[in-house]
Amino acid sequence: MGLDTGSSFRTELAGALHRLRSTLARARAELELADADGAAPPVDRLLGDLGEALDLLEAVETAAFAIVHVLVLDDDERLGELTARGLRRLGYEAESAGRMRQLRPHDVVVFDLGLLASLDSAQRAALKAARPIVVTGAADPRSRAIADGIDAFDYLLKPVEIEELATAISRRMAEESE
Repeated sequence: MGLDTGSSFRTELAGALHRLRSTLARARAELELADADGAAPPVDRLLGDLGEALDLLEAVETAAFAIVHVLVLDDDERLGELTARGLRRLGYEAESAGRMRQLRPHDVVVFDLGLLASLDSAQRAALKAARPIVVTGAADPRSRAIADGIDAFDYLLKPVEIEELATAISRRMAEESE
């Protein structure tokens, strides 16, 4: 990632830092107003602001330290967790799940085609936009066509070596930074 003034990295980092500062300033103002009025601070609002600030801090850290977030979606929960654990050992911020969650910008998704039928149209659209790395036990042309239909970045057959998956993730991240 370059540090040029016009780079998307610098713009993304600056935007996240600005939003973080605004969120913290809003929380501070709430506390100052409550203190000046002698009232109890609005706990629910402050908790919401702190949650938002932590999310923004994560975005800043991700941009500044080039942290790669990987979501492993597998219908075999044990295998998904083993894959995520292997990726964490290689330095990735990896989590596993048996169900789709809302994706964050720049999430790399490792997706088992066995879960495709469980996704609604909005989740399918989000998955397609994420250009997942498909990991499946199915080597037939139909499965490949399904992977192409969700704009899969790569198609890997199980069992996948963790180094092979890490290489695919690196290629995926390199494509995104171009």
